[in-house]
Amino acid sequence: MGNSIGNIFKLTTFGESHGKAIGGIIDGCPAGIKLDFDFIQKQLDRRKPGQSKITTQRKESDKVEFISGIFDGKTTGTPIGFIIKNEDKKSEDYSHIKDVFRPSHADFTYQKKYGIRDYRGGGRSSARETANWVVAGSIAQLILNKINVKVSAYVSSVGKIQMNKCYKDMDLSLIDTNIVRCPDADFAEKMISEIGKVKKLGDTIGGEITCIATGVPVGWGEPVFDKLHADIGKSMLSINAVHGFKYGFGGVEISSSKGSEVNDIIIEEDGTTKTNYSGGIQGGISNGNDIYCEVAFKPVATIMQKQNSIDKEGNRIEIQGKGRHDACVVPRAVPIVESMMMLTLVDAYLINKIKKI
Repeated sequence: MGNSIGNIFKLTTFGESHGKAIGGIIDGCPAGIKLDFDFIQKQLDRRKPGQSKITTQRKESDKVEFISGIFDGKTTGTPIGFIIKNEDKKSEDYSHIKDVFRPSHADFTYQKKYGIRDYRGGGRSSARETANWVVAGSIAQLILNKINVKVSAYVSSVGKIQMNKCYKDMDLSLIDTNIVRCPDADFAEKMISEIGKVKKLGDTIGGEITCIATGVPVGWGEPVFDKLHADIGKSMLSINAVHGFKYGFGGVEISSSKGSEVNDIIIEEDGTTKTNYSGGIQGGISNGNDIYCEVAFKPVATIMQKQNSIDKEGNRIEIQGKGRHDACVVPRAVPIVESMMMLTLVDAYLINKIKKI
């Protein structure tokens, strides 16, 4: 029912934004993986609310509690169960939308599909759900570390502030040195300033995140309907507020280019190409080059300005956002994008491993 992702390494999640807790079950995780609990918590801390002046001020510790599938710090091969308790719920902030629909939110579609909805913080449609993904994605990264596959993501644009720089020319270790998670200090300052200006106006703004996976060998992904880039695209487009996905690196618009301009010429026996317009994937299968994609986020739908809408009876009403919300979601979404890439890649790795047995 749309609550699970993955084929072998499979995550199923539960919970709502203002319920007692959120959580999940990870099935198919190999046995004997030593878990770095500090790393998992660090990734959750990168996603959690209330971490800076440009994020929502909801205060959640986001401490994950594992309840099964682990013994002596290692995975046992059985389902890994975990929960994250909700601590700072202010459900009264949402009483004004109990019977009305917020523009560009899931309120209307959930009500029409199910005939009922949890209006407190958006219920299950809330981005709070993504904390579950970060837990699973962090475990996926610990598996991928064993074969030297690394994933990094950073904010590459906020609004019209676009950082058109090659990731290879930047120090990606600087991603977390500023609150917007951009590895370029000058662009980071501009982005933070822009978010601050928009927030003062009671408005929101979108942006983009660039994600790179290095060390992925040749052969991951399936032809036809289970292409690797299709699976990555589905994972990224499942993230709240994502409205666009593009893969392929080269600094040009591939769709408006000529074949002679964007074909990747093979220059080494191991499949290394002169350029990487294919983004490390050809025919739906990894080709050994860096996997590169860009994920576009729309502006957060809740704004502190008056807007027209309708209520459950179809009456025209005026609505204004209240409560604690992000003016720009991309800084907190960086670990989410990384996690969804990790989940997709670890599944592809395990599928490919089985097929070689």
